[in-house]
Amino acid sequence: MSKPATFRLDRLLANLGYGSRREIHALARAGGIELDGVEVSDAERRIALTDDLTTRLKIDGRPLDPPPGIALMLHKPLGVTCSHKEAGPLVYDLLPARWRRRDPAISTVGRLDKDTSGLLLLTDDGALLHRIISPKAKLEKSYLATLARPLDGSEGAVFAAGTLMLEGEDKPLLPAGLEPLGPTLARVTITEGRYHQVRRMFAAVGNHVEALHRDRIGGLTLPDDLEPGKYRRLDAAAVAGIFGG
Repeated sequence: MSKPATFRLDRLLANLGYGSRREIHALARAGGIELDGVEVSDAERRIALTDDLTTRLKIDGRPLDPPPGIALMLHKPLGVTCSHKEAGPLVYDLLPARWRRRDPAISTVGRLDKDTSGLLLLTDDGALLHRIISPKAKLEKSYLATLARPLDGSEGAVFAAGTLMLEGEDKPLLPAGLEPLGPTLARVTITEGRYHQVRRMFAAVGNHVEALHRDRIGGLTLPDDLEPGKYRRLDAAAVAGIFGG
């Protein structure tokens, strides 16, 4: 078994957003850092990045934030944008302020538009992000679509055919699933992530999506007890579950 990586304490805490290295040194001198209940005054001390470090290392009396490699699921509410720069409320505003200073940065895995709610993944692990969004993964994404007009019964065959063309594109969509749940409610399952794809699919068959909610990515389903605006850290088993592991 390989040994865990080690980091200088000041570098680790600075990368987690606790402050500059100078501020970390001052925090250590003030007794604000404890490892296994013992104050750490030397901010240049090397620390092994073990799985239990978040319980062993305390900053100002509080457990250490999750180290790099974090993966989160967030119940995205309506009205927030998946962006670092756009005006208005952002999904990153739903995270602790310190987390927005982390390096590597936490980013959304794909996007949900401002008017779409539901399951959103975030991570600072670039390899995981690309594995999830890669077309090779063919991960299913499930959406609940509330429609302006009743389904006419033909949409399922059109979506499943693999020949539907979206306006302004020259390549047909891959086959997608449609499960009617009511006259104006349907579950749509896709494996692609084109711009506003589900909304444009219904527009192509003469309907309009009034509300859209994503409830599943791969093998991960949005829990009923995760309220809009709240997030939850994913452990290794949950991340593996995205891919069916």
